[in-house]
Amino acid sequence: MMSGLNKKTIIILIVLLAGISAGVLVGAFFAFTHDLPQIRNLESFRPQAITRVYSAEKEVLAELYLEKRDPVPLQRIPRYLTAALVATEDRKFYQHSGVDIKGIARAIIKDIRAGGFVEGASTITQQLAKTLFLTARKTIVRKIKEAILAFQLERRYTKDEILELYLNQVYFGSGAYGVKSAAEIFFGKPVEDLSLAECALIAGMPKSPSRYSPLVNLDLARQRRNIVLKQMLMMEIITDADYEQAVNEQILLSDKSRSLNRAPYFVEHVQKNLEEYLGASRLYKGGLSISTTLDLNLQQAAQTAVEQGLLSLQARMQSNSIQPADPQAALVCLDINSGGILAMVGGRNFSASPYNRATTARRQPGSAFKPLVYAYAIEQGFAQNAMILDAPVVFRGADRNHDWHPENFSKTYLGEITLRKALAISQNIPAVRLIEMLGSESVARFAHRLGIESNLEPNLSMALGASEVSLQNLTAAYAVFARGGKWIDPFGIMEVADHRGRIIWSARPQKRLVMSRAGAAIITNMLEGVVLEGTGRQAQTLPGPIAGKTGTTDHYKDALFVGFSPAVATGVWVGRDAGGSLGDKETGAKAALPIWIQFMQTALAGRSMQSFDVPDNVVAVRMNPQTGQIERDESRQSVSALFKIGSEPK
Repeated sequence: MMSGLNKKTIIILIVLLAGISAGVLVGAFFAFTHDLPQIRNLESFRPQAITRVYSAEKEVLAELYLEKRDPVPLQRIPRYLTAALVATEDRKFYQHSGVDIKGIARAIIKDIRAGGFVEGASTITQQLAKTLFLTARKTIVRKIKEAILAFQLERRYTKDEILELYLNQVYFGSGAYGVKSAAEIFFGKPVEDLSLAECALIAGMPKSPSRYSPLVNLDLARQRRNIVLKQMLMMEIITDADYEQAVNEQILLSDKSRSLNRAPYFVEHVQKNLEEYLGASRLYKGGLSISTTLDLNLQQAAQTAVEQGLLSLQARMQSNSIQPADPQAALVCLDINSGGILAMVGGRNFSASPYNRATTARRQPGSAFKPLVYAYAIEQGFAQNAMILDAPVVFRGADRNHDWHPENFSKTYLGEITLRKALAISQNIPAVRLIEMLGSESVARFAHRLGIESNLEPNLSMALGASEVSLQNLTAAYAVFARGGKWIDPFGIMEVADHRGRIIWSARPQKRLVMSRAGAAIITNMLEGVVLEGTGRQAQTLPGPIAGKTGTTDHYKDALFVGFSPAVATGVWVGRDAGGSLGDKETGAKAALPIWIQFMQTALAGRSMQSFDVPDNVVAVRMNPQTGQIERDESRQSVSALFKIGSEPK
């Protein structure tokens, strides 16, 4: 039997352990709650300061702020909007007490398996607590505080009051806080007048406001809206007929959707990045000063060139009875030295279509992709006077039905020609033969090193630009040639200062050496040949050295010109959103190059004359571009061609 002394000792130990445990729990509770805000002040929550976006010349491009509006009572918010939000964000909202324990357990398991935060399991109440009181940083401590605040909110407010607070405070993207702001910014109407489809679109946005805003990506917003509608149908909130009508409803954005008229596509691009860097709350409430790389003079020149070029093209399309005559265009200009974005146009009218065709759209570049193939060939030891066969060819498939018969655009073939000549006049067959020799997978890897982010199908048709790329990626790849082989990730934000003028964020663009300086100089010289001897001859009207390449896709669906001077690289794309033809003979030289030339007249004006980089291990030789042989005299047929020392013709 246990002695009385031992019993007393055990009892004392148990009491001590219980006391210590209770102390730890109380201490932990106070540690987590001592700095939590008073939720009784929640109703008076209001945004304050204005954030301003500045051009490189310190001119205001846009003001980002939250208007001080009266909250909308729940009774004025459409039933479909509240139902869609609950169906999408928190199906058990009316059953839980602020925290979904099962959801948290499920999320923790997924987080452990993933080795990080991949699923938040936040209820509407937790999201409200985080939105109003906490930072967006994902930590265990913050999640615990969020849960404690959620319990407190549930004790103080009814479910409908919490839902009303959430709908009036949560961020919906593109500067819209609260449903009233979202309805007015996106659709230009009172929240009471929203349709079922519009309610579903707004309800789907809190999950990722910077992605699903219709002002950022209309296609993603539509896809997200349809997912919300499907969930509403499955939960029997709407009928089959309601669902069919809503998923087929066109998204009509407000004409006043953004008052950004100086550089709307660029500002939207910058906003999206800043929301990721700083968080939406700090961006729109912090009274920040955002310095950008944008050159307002070049931006205005870009917008004018695009507008005038599209008006000319539209008139030609109407003359050729192409309906609808609805061409679109994009332009992006990058600073060679820094990699900064100097001008950006994502379409002809931001209010009508905020979709950014300079950064978001992926289209076939046609022959504008060829310089990446030729650049890799130079890196692999090919000289620009190397001869390659330009003649009809058949590449065998698995069976005769899958044989590939590539053709030259001109339908003419020149026999043995130099690489320089083949690139200058944009013959297809030599480019296909070249990629066959180099290996399509190796060329794809090289293109990715040059900053092409999209998937490239590693086959022979890649030489003709069959894989889709973004205009900004392609322009940044060309800038590598003018920059001596260095790639810089394009960026638009220089620095961000808080309301006191303290720098809280500075640009640190990614940089890497992706090809040799000699190789970059030689491919630049070959692209000068496109302007001097080939499809880009119109650009000879511009001052100084110019290099670039035209691009045209099958049936004249896409027209491009991407080129550069020693100071700036500019890409222009022209096409139709639906992918139809621009019209017969609407090539890159006809539809895109005139826009490029008009813009570059401004971009080059007032700049001191520069030359392209020529390193010491490269030599210039007078060469006949047809034969690749040395020309002793500076005849009309000869050109100054660059070679790595030792590889030049003798």
